[in-house]
Amino acid sequence: MNGFPLIVPTGYEVGDWTIERPLGAGAFGSVYAAARRTDDRDELPARAALKFLPTGTHTPRQLRHLRDLADREVDLLRRLRSPRLIRLYETLTVDDPAHPELDGATVLVLEEAERPLQSLLSDTAAPPPSGPALLVQICEGLHQLHTAGWVHGDLKPGNVLLMKDGSVRLGDFSTASELEGTHAYAAGFATPDYTPPELLWSEVGDRGTRIRPSADVWAFGVLTHTVLTGTSPLPGGTPTARRDAALRYARGEEELRLSPALPPVWRDIVTDCLSRTHEERVAHDARSVLRRVREAAAGRMPRRRRRGRRLVPLLAASLATLTAAGLGLNALLDRQDGRNTAAGYERCAPGYVCFFSEEGGRGEMCAWENDDPEWFDGDTVCAWARKDGPRSVFNNGAADSRGFVHVSLFAKNDLKDGLGCVRQGGRRDLALSRPIASHTWTKTCEESVAL
Repeated sequence: MNGFPLIVPTGYEVGDWTIERPLGAGAFGSVYAAARRTDDRDELPARAALKFLPTGTHTPRQLRHLRDLADREVDLLRRLRSPRLIRLYETLTVDDPAHPELDGATVLVLEEAERPLQSLLSDTAAPPPSGPALLVQICEGLHQLHTAGWVHGDLKPGNVLLMKDGSVRLGDFSTASELEGTHAYAAGFATPDYTPPELLWSEVGDRGTRIRPSADVWAFGVLTHTVLTGTSPLPGGTPTARRDAALRYARGEEELRLSPALPPVWRDIVTDCLSRTHEERVAHDARSVLRRVREAAAGRMPRRRRRGRRLVPLLAASLATLTAAGLGLNALLDRQDGRNTAAGYERCAPGYVCFFSEEGGRGEMCAWENDDPEWFDGDTVCAWARKDGPRSVFNNGAADSRGFVHVSLFAKNDLKDGLGCVRQGGRRDLALSRPIASHTWTKTCEESVAL
C-alpha cells in the first residue's frame, strides 16, 4: 500500500475495533474501515472509519508537527457538531510496543463514508449529474465551519466525503484553524491546486501560515469548476504549471480559463469565488455564496449577483417611491439604518418582498430580494418575527424573465411545511397559524393556496 503513512494489518485490534480494509490515505494519516468487536457500548456504531495519525516514532521536530495536526483535528471535531461535518465518536492512542511503527499513534474513530468525491469524479467520464446538489451540501458545510469560527484550509475532492444515503460531509481537518479575529494560522500544507494565489508563496511563521476564510472560498470555486466540468479553471497540465498560472492571474497577466460547458449562472459564482485578491474575494463569503449556489442548483438565476452594484439603483428607486408617497429622504435613511420609522407599504422597494410587524404595512419591516431558507440565520435576520410572525406582507416583486414573481411561505427552515403564497403585487394583512421560517420566489401561486 504505497502512499499510506501507516500500514495497519487486516484484523488488527485497537480499542473496541477490528481493522477490515484500507480506505485511503493523505499526507499525514491512513484511514481504515473497521467493525466494532464488542456489544457493550451502544453509543458507538457497528462500523466506523479509523484514521491513524503517526505521532510516536519521529524526530522531536516531526513529532511536534504531527501532534499539532492531530490536535487540530481532534479539537475541531470535539467542539463542532454540524450536519455537514464528519462525526467523531472517540479518540484512541495505540499502546503496542511490539509494533513500533504503530505504537503511540493517535486514532480518530469517525463516521464511515461510502467514498470520497474524488473517487466519484475519477469513475465518471462526464461530470456527475448530482454535481449541483453535491455543491450545495459542500457549501453548507463550509458555511457551518465559517460560522463556527474555523477555516478548513484544504478543501478539495479528496476531503469531501459521500455517505451511503447520498449526503455529503467535509472531512480531514488536520489543517483546519480557528479564527483569531480576521485570521487563523494554518499548518501550511494545503493542496496547491486549491490554494489561492496570495498563499502560494506566503511566509510561514512560528505559528504557521496566516489564512482567512476567503482561502476556502477560492478552493470552493476551483472545486465547483472541477465538479461541473471535469477540468481546472486554470491552464496547465501539472500542479506546478497551474500554480504558476494562478500567480500570473493574480498579477493580471492571465485570465481564468473557464470551460464553455460551465452554465452562465455557475460561471458567475466561480468567477467571484476566484477573485484575484483576498480584498476582492472577501465580498463573497460562504453565506452569500451558499445562497447563490442553492439558487443555481434549483435552476434559477440569482436575483442579485453583487450587492454593492445594486446599492445606487436601489437607493434611487426607493427614494422615488418614498418621495411620491410624501415620505422623503429622511424616511429612506431611517429604513437604511434599520429603524424603519416610515409607515405603510410604500417602504417596500421594487423587486422585494416585505413583511411588517403590524397590519397595513406598519411597524417594523424586513425585506428580501432573494430566497431565504432560514429566516433567523440567513443574510437577512428578521429577529422581531421569530415569536409572533409578521402581521402584513407586500410582494413588490419586479418582472423576472423566468417568471419567478410570486412568493411561497413556509413554517419550517429549508422551504418545508407550506403556509401559502403571495402573488406579485399582493399586499395584505396576515393571520397565519404559525410563524414564517423561510420563503422562496416561485413561478405559480394557485388560487387555493394564495393568501
